[in-house]
Amino acid sequence: MANGIHNEKTFEAAIADSLTTNGGYVSGNSIDFDVNLGLFPVYVTDFLKDSQRKEWLKIESIHKTDVERKVIQRLIKELDLRGTLDVVRNGFTDYGVKFKMGYFKPESSLNPTADTLYNTNHLSVTRQLFYERKGNNSIDMVLSLNGLPIATIELKNQFTGQNINHAKKQYVYDREPTEPIFQFKKRSLVHFAVDTDECYMTTKLDGKHTRYLPFNLGDNNGAGNPQNKHGYRTSYLWEYVWAKDSFLDIIGKFLHLSSEEFEFNGITKIKETIVFPRYHQMDVVRAVSKNAKALGAGHNYLIQHSAGSGKSNSIAWLAYRLSSLHDYNNNRIFDSVIVITDRTVLDNQLQNTIYQFEHKQGVVQKIDKDSQQLADAIKTGSNIIITTLQKFPFILDKVGELANKKYAVIIDEAHSSQGGEATKKMKEVLAAKSLEEAEQDENFSGLDEEAEDEIRKSMQARGKQTNLSFFAFTATPKAKTVEVFGTPDASGKPKPFHLYSMRQAIEEGFILDVLRNYTTYKTFFKLSKEIEDDPDVNKKQAATAIARFLSLHPHNLAQKTEVMVEHFRQVVSKKIGGKAKAMVVTSSRLHAVRYKEEFDKYITKQGYNDIKTIVAFSGKVIYDLYPDGVTEVELNGFKEKELPKKFNTDEYQLLLVADKYQTGFDQPLLHTMYVDKKLYGVKAVQTLSRLNRMCAGKDDTFVLDFANETEDILDSFQPYYELTTVETTTDPNHLYDLETEIRKARIIWDTEIDNFCNVYFKSAKTLSVAEQGKLNAYIDPAVDRFEQLPIENIKDDVINTESTQEGFKNSLQSFVRLYSFLTQIMPFTDVNLEKLYTYGKFLLRKLPRNPNDRFQLGDEVSLEYYRLQKVAETNILMEPQGEYGLDGQNEAGIRMNKEERAALSEIIEVLNKRFSTEFNDADKLFFDQIEAELVADAKLSQQAKSNTIENFKFGFDDIFMDKLISRMEQNQDIFSKMMDDKDFGGLVKNYMLKKVYNSLNQNA
Repeated sequence: MANGIHNEKTFEAAIADSLTTNGGYVSGNSIDFDVNLGLFPVYVTDFLKDSQRKEWLKIESIHKTDVERKVIQRLIKELDLRGTLDVVRNGFTDYGVKFKMGYFKPESSLNPTADTLYNTNHLSVTRQLFYERKGNNSIDMVLSLNGLPIATIELKNQFTGQNINHAKKQYVYDREPTEPIFQFKKRSLVHFAVDTDECYMTTKLDGKHTRYLPFNLGDNNGAGNPQNKHGYRTSYLWEYVWAKDSFLDIIGKFLHLSSEEFEFNGITKIKETIVFPRYHQMDVVRAVSKNAKALGAGHNYLIQHSAGSGKSNSIAWLAYRLSSLHDYNNNRIFDSVIVITDRTVLDNQLQNTIYQFEHKQGVVQKIDKDSQQLADAIKTGSNIIITTLQKFPFILDKVGELANKKYAVIIDEAHSSQGGEATKKMKEVLAAKSLEEAEQDENFSGLDEEAEDEIRKSMQARGKQTNLSFFAFTATPKAKTVEVFGTPDASGKPKPFHLYSMRQAIEEGFILDVLRNYTTYKTFFKLSKEIEDDPDVNKKQAATAIARFLSLHPHNLAQKTEVMVEHFRQVVSKKIGGKAKAMVVTSSRLHAVRYKEEFDKYITKQGYNDIKTIVAFSGKVIYDLYPDGVTEVELNGFKEKELPKKFNTDEYQLLLVADKYQTGFDQPLLHTMYVDKKLYGVKAVQTLSRLNRMCAGKDDTFVLDFANETEDILDSFQPYYELTTVETTTDPNHLYDLETEIRKARIIWDTEIDNFCNVYFKSAKTLSVAEQGKLNAYIDPAVDRFEQLPIENIKDDVINTESTQEGFKNSLQSFVRLYSFLTQIMPFTDVNLEKLYTYGKFLLRKLPRNPNDRFQLGDEVSLEYYRLQKVAETNILMEPQGEYGLDGQNEAGIRMNKEERAALSEIIEVLNKRFSTEFNDADKLFFDQIEAELVADAKLSQQAKSNTIENFKFGFDDIFMDKLISRMEQNQDIFSKMMDDKDFGGLVKNYMLKKVYNSLNQNA
């Protein structure tokens, strides 16, 4: 008896008892199940008779005594044609008689009949259901709705020596997918593998290829489930998830069929997937909706969900839920839901998913034309409006009055780009209701009363609005994002409203840890100063310019290209069944173009036909080879929007990017990333997370990094491993410190600010030519005074930024940014700050740029020696910390770091000491001899005077090799080094090319 207490049947009985006692179920019987039809015929007909008596009598008059068999026969045909989910949602028709196969809970209580029909649903739980047409196997448990099986469950009890893995294997090896009850779409919609500690689920049984997804609560921000003092860790399943209201809610408002087109041997096929929410997706939609229902509009929500955790589906489900949300008085909470995203895939997903819920067109309105289209969509009450982040703030200008309307704004991947003027513009237009006049400031500000009111309205538009709620989804919230959208805890610290951590996603095996298999390379080099004088330059700017010079040096690009191509061919190309792809992350658009050239040149030279590149960057890149500029479309040979689809084919393996596709790009076949760009913070996490998506055959990732230290990458990832909050929030008083700093320079005068604001706030919406002229007239004197300040104040080789153009500009920029940010999270009633903000914003646009902003290198520096070396192969390990507090404090603009100056030669020497390696002086003597012969060559002399250095290179290569061979016997060691060491040999040739070309042109 004691043994029986702990066996599987006891576990099974406990679940069934909970569902029938408290969960709204009745007990089903395996005898009532038809194994050939894969459903419970008598439960179906009992439900139809009970819920739709009038329709049943009508069909009975048609089919007579054979009515039950013929109705079931018709239902089977519809199930096989359309699938269980569609039939449950939309019913079926037999001889013109329409039957419902499920009723869902109404959004409001305005229709009492809807509640009555909802209660006619027949939910049954059947234990040990025998399902085989030929055999005697049984399923531990089946949950059915009105006679249709919805969920099958395999249970394991650890006390018997079996666990969740045995349940999964049972589905794989003992459950034949062709049995009617298991046929994809046509009968059961989800299959749960459950033990006393964990739960996994799948929506398609596919033998060894069955893919299970975790369906756990998470434990301490990681995988699994927390301890349950009152019973099983997995009791949330039957006590909450499978209970009647929850289960029917999942069927009605979560489950959907996703279809994806793909090509196979030139034939387009469609892959279908039933999407069942994972626990965190279901939970966030319900938690947010419950809170919005209770509190109404006017609140912000930050949802921190790991990259690759299914945010697109979560957003689609939430958008639909919010669009139909009613309060307890049956009033709609939001008139429209506006989804802001840069991803076209989300638009299609929203359209398709919500169509399945509503089964009617036009619920989702995509704004892809002009601002009038958006205005019309809002005025006509479109339930869900989807638009892009870039378009949203600007197209709102033409939207008419939207008084007393309430909006839910869902932001896909919220970051500080949502801040400032973009968010202010959203709030100003969407919040267009009657604003009470604020009391006049105690000390009159010198403005007309009408302009004063306009300023106050603009200020209040930035603060929280009672008719606007923001729902911000992100995997990597910045400190400002947490402050704006976070929910204050008991101590006032803002935190995400809902969390699905990177740690949990990795531990559950839902995404891959991209910091495993992390390899770093380091570049060793030696530079020389090519000019006679030795100018004093800004140390930081010169070091940046030298780094850029090195990064774009042909030898550097060529060596890294060879490493990447060979690594891809030898290692990566064999991953994921030979379908693996890689991304090359470059530091600028010019780098992307140059890398594209180097990759294609190397691939052609080696005769490789199994690797092809594709490049992504914005706008045009202008440089020597393309004086009129070149676009990614011209380099790729196809349209920009076709790139993701092209990269998904077998034709292209390497994607070279400059900023584009570093965020929001979902390509599961992406296995390896080659990084040649400094990455920090959020950008590092977003970029490297492009690799974390799972797919069949992908069990690891690889990063080869030329530019970053492993410690810096770890520091970037750690804040987002679990819950992200802020340790110190932004101090509003810093605005007054900045104001003091700005006024020290005496560039801005109050009279000019007042004159500017009087015109601007009275005329901002309809600014005439004359009024625009006045605005310039009030700004220009400050520009003139600014130009009288010294650009830099140098004392003792140190740049002092106080009372300089850079010092003033930095303080003003900091003030404008900080004011724009702070007004999103707290109300301000200081009109003087608003005036300074408005005036300062326009003044910054007219201030001249510092001519020394960017230090450019021409012939001042040359590359003498170069070596690329692997430094480390490691697994970067993130540490569990519960929560990580970002520093939200902003002290910018008060005191800039004092920039040191030094002679160019000194900077080069410092860089050489840090990065160079040892070379033999005999090497350079040999180079000098070769150089002398090349300069004396008449043919080269003529070519150098009539060609660019790029064209000169073609003739130079052959002659250089001839000279090298002619001196082979004189210095066999050096010659061998040139031939055997490609890095060394290529370096010498490129070094000689530049030296000889410059020398021949100087002598001309």
